[in-house]
Amino acid sequence: MTAAAPVLPAVARRPSTWTVYLWELRKLRAQKRTYLGLGAAVVVPCLFIVALMVETGGPERVPFGRYVRETGLAIPLVLLLFGSIWLFPLIVSLVAGDIVAAEDRNGTLKTIFTRSVERQQLFIAKVAASFTYAVTALLLFALVAAVFGGLRFGFHPLTTLSGNTVGVGRGLVLTGGALLAYLMPVLSVACIALLLSTVTRNSAAAIVGALMISLVMQLLGIISGLEFLRPYLLSTQFDAWQGLLRDPIDWAPIGRAAWVCAAYAVPSLFAALVVFLRRDVTGG
Repeated sequence: MTAAAPVLPAVARRPSTWTVYLWELRKLRAQKRTYLGLGAAVVVPCLFIVALMVETGGPERVPFGRYVRETGLAIPLVLLLFGSIWLFPLIVSLVAGDIVAAEDRNGTLKTIFTRSVERQQLFIAKVAASFTYAVTALLLFALVAAVFGGLRFGFHPLTTLSGNTVGVGRGLVLTGGALLAYLMPVLSVACIALLLSTVTRNSAAAIVGALMISLVMQLLGIISGLEFLRPYLLSTQFDAWQGLLRDPIDWAPIGRAAWVCAAYAVPSLFAALVVFLRRDVTGG
């Protein structure tokens, strides 16, 4: 009788970065703070539209403010201006400021690394999940504002900042481009919050810290003696999308926003990665 061949132990297969990214998305779906931010992205546009329905005045001193009752396309653009003050820094910080610190709070990093997950894999997955959340919140915010604003005030042509009128289709395309430009500083705030989450190991400190940095930049931007700083502040880049709503399109602020936002985001991510790779998790 032929002897049976020995059974070799199965080699643990390392999960792909995509798989780890899906794990991170499942974690976000299970957390209440995820829905708190998304809820704010829905509630704020609804409250703004209700206020327009019950009040006779409007935000006429801000770009597109005079047109909010003429076309629903103006409403998401006006709300982008207000959202940059505190709303989107808060929304993205709720997740990006917690996504690493939560592992420290729960003592789960050591367990994750024993699953043959490399540290850089986990870090990339957390960054991708934070960015996915930020994109989802911004799209939800704009979609609710445009749909409910259009249902109430109609989908009519939009008057640009140059005074000319564009059709509904062109207005939607320009709004989509404005969201892409707006996303650059939003993701930069997420990178700063993620850095603070990695360094402080404390969710509250990271969230509050990212908000304080955002508010301080806004304060610096309105001080008359510091005009030279304004083009290089992250808060200023939240207005870069307005260049798309001119005729001809003014690409200068968008180009500046691209490299200024990168100047904040890339060093923040690099520093967070270095700290994460060197993290001592032997204690939990």
